[in-house]
Amino acid sequence: MLDVRGLSKVYEGSGRRVEAVRDLTFTVEAGELVCLVGPSGCGKTTLLKCVGGLLDATGGEVLLEGRKVTGPPPGTAFVFQEYGRSLFPWMRVGENVELPLKQKRLSKARRQELTRDALESVGLADAVGAYPWQLSGGMQQRVAIARALAYEPRVLLMDEPFAAVDAQTRADLEDLVRGLWRERGITILFVTHDIDEAVYLGERVIVLSASPTVVREQLKVDLPAERDQLHTRVDPRFAGLRTHVYEQIRAAKRELRPDAVPEPDPPPSH
Repeated sequence: MLDVRGLSKVYEGSGRRVEAVRDLTFTVEAGELVCLVGPSGCGKTTLLKCVGGLLDATGGEVLLEGRKVTGPPPGTAFVFQEYGRSLFPWMRVGENVELPLKQKRLSKARRQELTRDALESVGLADAVGAYPWQLSGGMQQRVAIARALAYEPRVLLMDEPFAAVDAQTRADLEDLVRGLWRERGITILFVTHDIDEAVYLGERVIVLSASPTVVREQLKVDLPAERDQLHTRVDPRFAGLRTHVYEQIRAAKRELRPDAVPEPDPPPSH
């Protein structure tokens, strides 16, 4: 489904040159849920924006179903970390979810049907008439996920979507994503800085190096398809995978070159 070949990204300006991503190559199969982890500032967000056509790569290419990505592809949807900025506060929940569908030239009845179905899928069917600011942070992120689902994407790109919510809400949203992925068969590329989250969610974990970023390791997650927060996280296999990924990231941090300038982390949503 996704084929990333030799991707590189260099930022230049004000007399500075920052190589954020260097020669990244990996694939994501159709219907696969893959998590990307790496040291803080290693270029995860830059990579995802290049994959989604929001940033032009300096070198290499990204192919979606064999076609080169030169801008946001029609079959792709994003869920960002900062739900407060991605939802329009003056629009009701249903209007926020329906908005991208207007690009598809669907009938109003079909748009409303897709909106209702998406909100029901994330447990917010009764919030269609509410404003985002009337909802909790976790519920607002559910709205953002519903908006992506309503678009009926083949590929869902998620950029640290649960980093701004509390631990209990995060666990609920992780299970929501796993459930939606299994029900709908969407291909998901999920960027996170949380090692436990990557191992819990992913069928495969791609570990990135420090900046300038390359793929350090690709790890298959040998855990049951049915996962839950209580039992999966105490499984010895989970502990072993988490420890292995942590060791890889710690080693990547030690290898950070003195002359390398890490990509700055995005500002916190609060």
